Amino acid sequence: MNTTDKIFVCGHSGMVGSALVRALRRHGYANLVLRTHAELDLTDMAAVARFFDAEQPDVVFHPAGRVGGIVANSTYPADFIRDNVQMEINVIHQAWVHGVKRLLYFGSSCIYPRACPQPIREEYLLTGELEPTNSAYAISKIAGVETCRSYNQQHGTRFLAVMPTNLYGPGDHYDLQNSHVLPALIRKMHEANTRGDAEVVIWGSGRPRREFLHVDDLAEACMMLASLDTASFDKVLRTWRYPLINIGCGEDSTIAELAQWVAAAVGFGGTLRYDTGKPDGTPQKLLEVSRIKALGWAPRIGLREGIAATYRDVLKEKLF
Repeated sequence: MNTTDKIFVCGHSGMVGSALVRALRRHGYANLVLRTHAELDLTDMAAVARFFDAEQPDVVFHPAGRVGGIVANSTYPADFIRDNVQMEINVIHQAWVHGVKRLLYFGSSCIYPRACPQPIREEYLLTGELEPTNSAYAISKIAGVETCRSYNQQHGTRFLAVMPTNLYGPGDHYDLQNSHVLPALIRKMHEANTRGDAEVVIWGSGRPRREFLHVDDLAEACMMLASLDTASFDKVLRTWRYPLINIGCGEDSTIAELAQWVAAAVGFGGTLRYDTGKPDGTPQKLLEVSRIKALGWAPRIGLREGIAATYRDVLKEKLF
């Protein structure tokens, strides 16, 4: 990837897409092709084909997708699997048809088995059962990884699937029903402060362990990957059977610890009560990230620092 390339960022208004746009512009990439969902529905095969015919992008970043937390995944599994599979097939196929030089497809750490060894290596894909609360989403993302692998094998493309850990930061969603755990905690505690509540109820036991990465750190990792020389990029593609690489910080925390850090950032001094009648989800999700770090990348934003900065952004933007 170089600064003269035409670069298409799918879902550029989402959390990951907007972080990629910020990073691309910081690094001097100005020839960006951006479309809102109203301008281009990625689930529409004919519309995606017309777009690629007209724009002829050189590089594609594909973080677009239907995403959500435990409640959303459990309530709308058909929507998650349908929309995500349609989007990835349409974009990846047209990227091959139109000779895109490189494509980065964005999956999620939830693709790995629920009970696989920790930390999670890329090789653990498809070695066990998935977490049932988000299996439809996970299978849709696994389909995207397999699509990249299949097109690389059959057509000689250079399509790489990146697997980020749990993300947070600018552009996140704070809907209490459909958001992920960290933004949900920020909103719950902010609103509890506003009302003067004495306690905040948190789903589950607080014992599950999760890894979190600031979305701007993810974007920098992707800039590095997309800018590798051809030999180095091909080595990443061939490291294992699947063209797959984990992106995370390599450290995790319990949900209880996370809640305490959010409370400190928000200034909530009340009681944190855990509702053990609600599901915990996967007991632990920690990515093994030696491959991405061996390429010279490491995250720069610590979790507690990032939570505090995220809350400042929430207040500045008046997000709720």
